[in-house]
Amino acid sequence: MLATDINPAWLDPRGTYEVRRHDLAADPPPEPGTFDLVHARLVLVHVPDRARALATMVAALRPGGWLLVEDADTELQPLVCLEETGPAQQRANRLRRAFRELMTHRGADLRYGRTLPRTLREAGLVDVAAAGSFPVGGTVCDRLEIATIRHVRAELVAARLTDDAEIDAHLAAVAAGEFDLTLAPLISAWGRRPDR
Repeated sequence: MLATDINPAWLDPRGTYEVRRHDLAADPPPEPGTFDLVHARLVLVHVPDRARALATMVAALRPGGWLLVEDADTELQPLVCLEETGPAQQRANRLRRAFRELMTHRGADLRYGRTLPRTLREAGLVDVAAAGSFPVGGTVCDRLEIATIRHVRAELVAARLTDDAEIDAHLAAVAAGEFDLTLAPLISAWGRRPDR
């Protein structure tokens, strides 16, 4: 098993898999035509040259191999709090809007998830299907929100989309379990490279 990332520091080097640095949009596929399964989760939405990255993944598949791509579609649900029942929820949704603006400036396509079935067909895959999920509340949503905001905190502040006090208040409210957060709808799409 092989795990690749443009920044392999995010991958656990002690895992039961090989870790390589790899840029999907610039590097050729590792070991082309040999993989039974290629999986990308929350990757392509962030890559400006998504078409080339997808072509790299398809080229890595053996004939009959499967590609599974999972990406968010934040345009389908732009809120992090479905109910704005108070200031904490309003602040959380303001930060979600700021995050979306930051991602757009980075070149992310916030509507990419919905294009996956068509995109996989256009890439030559067959037996294409898709499903969506939309979690609301719980530890997973809270943990991901905290990790995401911490990861982009400096960029949000530098872009003057928010300030440290607002971020600190939001993180404290999330950690205290003050509201039910949502994740952007995740679209999972899969397809098979034709046998010939």
